[in-house]
Amino acid sequence: MPDASAKPFGGSLISVIVTTYNREDALDAALRALAQQSDKNFEIIIADDGSRPETAALIERWRSRMPAPIKIKHVRHEHRGFRGGEIRNRGIRASAGDLCIFLDGDCLADPGFVAAHRSLAEPGWFVTGNRILLSRELTEIVLGKGIAAETWHFAKLLSERLRGRINRLLPALRLPLGPLRKLVRSDWRGAQTCNLAVARHDLDHIDGFDCSYTGWGLEDSDLVVRLLHAGVQRKDGRFATGVLHLWHPQNDRSQLAANHTRLEQVMSGTRVRALCGMSALGADDDAPLARVRQWRNDDAAPVT
Repeated sequence: MPDASAKPFGGSLISVIVTTYNREDALDAALRALAQQSDKNFEIIIADDGSRPETAALIERWRSRMPAPIKIKHVRHEHRGFRGGEIRNRGIRASAGDLCIFLDGDCLADPGFVAAHRSLAEPGWFVTGNRILLSRELTEIVLGKGIAAETWHFAKLLSERLRGRINRLLPALRLPLGPLRKLVRSDWRGAQTCNLAVARHDLDHIDGFDCSYTGWGLEDSDLVVRLLHAGVQRKDGRFATGVLHLWHPQNDRSQLAANHTRLEQVMSGTRVRALCGMSALGADDDAPLARVRQWRNDDAAPVT
């Protein structure tokens, strides 16, 4: 792997923004994995979409357990349905790093995850990673027994694949792809915020996620499309940054059709800034929600 000190982000603080909602067992495992990172020049921002008090208590316990110099910040708003874009915006706003890595609170990063993202990061590019999905059965075993699955070697993952308890193996491979990583520089498809790294100044430029996406789905695709509109290109983090994604029940997808319509509008234009982004966040937790309601009642909302 290239020397991180020679890269533009080599000496910079990285902010790992971890989204969560009422999943203390998975978050505990995700924080355990982050505590074992070889590169410790990062902070953790827990972006909490309105979890119960047990989540805050878990985070407090981890503050003293996290090795120096890693610090944990906890940002939260009240739960009013899935507001993934908005809570990530709160996480971005609380971050101090030059590079933001978005990670779901049920994803286990191997010990070289942060180092790999630092090595791949460069100005003018965002990096998309991928994941291995664990079955419900294997997830229950991993969480129930406190197994550090993020440290599993390829042979162990192969055995789990043969048993049908993970969906694929390729994200576990580590290959030096060099210029091949830039072959999909203008493709938005498949980029997800369970494993995505974006420079903070690029997030500021596009005003972060668009909170007008309500309910589960496509707010991450909207972000990537607007990054591409802004001239930020995609770099492939596969075979370097793969994570293990714990099983969870399918999210409510009742708003997916409406969100898809919004995404099509963004894709058909050239708009860079979010309709309701980080700049809409104020001291009042309801401020972004009020703007979303306004736009949903306004047929003349701009799309370009």
